[in-house]
Amino acid sequence: MDRIDAMKVFVTAIDEGSLAGAARRLKRSPTAVSRALSFLEAHVGAELLHRTTRTLKLSEAGQRYATACRRVLIDLEEADMLAGGERSAPRGTLTISVPPIIGDEVMRPILDDFLDVHPAVSARLLLLDRFVNLVDEGVDIALRIGHLADSSHISTRLGGDVRRVVVASPRYLANHPVIEVPADLTKHQIIAFTNFGLDSWNFTPAENSTIPRTVHFTPRLIVNSVRAAAASAVAGRGLARLYSYHVAEHVKDGRLKIVLADAEHPPLPVHLLAPQGRMSVPKVRAFVDFATPRLRSEFARLAAEAGTLP
Repeated sequence: MDRIDAMKVFVTAIDEGSLAGAARRLKRSPTAVSRALSFLEAHVGAELLHRTTRTLKLSEAGQRYATACRRVLIDLEEADMLAGGERSAPRGTLTISVPPIIGDEVMRPILDDFLDVHPAVSARLLLLDRFVNLVDEGVDIALRIGHLADSSHISTRLGGDVRRVVVASPRYLANHPVIEVPADLTKHQIIAFTNFGLDSWNFTPAENSTIPRTVHFTPRLIVNSVRAAAASAVAGRGLARLYSYHVAEHVKDGRLKIVLADAEHPPLPVHLLAPQGRMSVPKVRAFVDFATPRLRSEFARLAAEAGTLP
């Protein structure tokens, strides 16, 4: 059996989460998929996957080997594309990671249009509220909100920077102490969202100070979903901190109010990221060229909308 082919089966099984899913995606029988995985485990001399009839779980050795396999497969794809030169048409599977709401409402329609233009490309859209490791997780492109750490990744600035806002329902604010400075939050119920701080929030320095203000709290509710945090805030359960586009409709409809706007940090930049070398792959370059002007337009609209929020 070909080892590279077995690596592709292994990575696909991880991505799909089951042997049946890998078989459907690869258009092979579950038996053929299982045989390829057994061949690979025999070759490396270690169990790579703990598998049941419904689920797969990577072993410790499998986690390390999966990272290596992704790198090998990406390098091979890049080599094939480079050998074909610019005449190569976009093809293959494009993997994109985007935060859930932006992914659902902004990126997905753009990706749909891109797939219409490029019928030889298929896509995996990962809606994740965390930063992915592009290389280790086999991601071609990620949309990232926030300042970028120094890395070898290629970034494309999209503009339309994003506010981080603290919100609560008018009913909640009417029945609790007035909030004038960040320290007032210690008197309030906090709905903590995983990505914005589970036990503290930071704000800009007070006047005549250079030290950011940090408010520590014990949250009344912790959630790992933007929509859940916003919904609980609308229901009057406390204050939540989210991106402006998460709550813009609620604020405009009067269901939420922004507090401490004068203590917000400057808006965060938005980028598309691709691993070093991936921009030379036709499917990646074609998508970045296609999506960038559309994303810039959408984030400009969202930034303008955020600027009008009271």
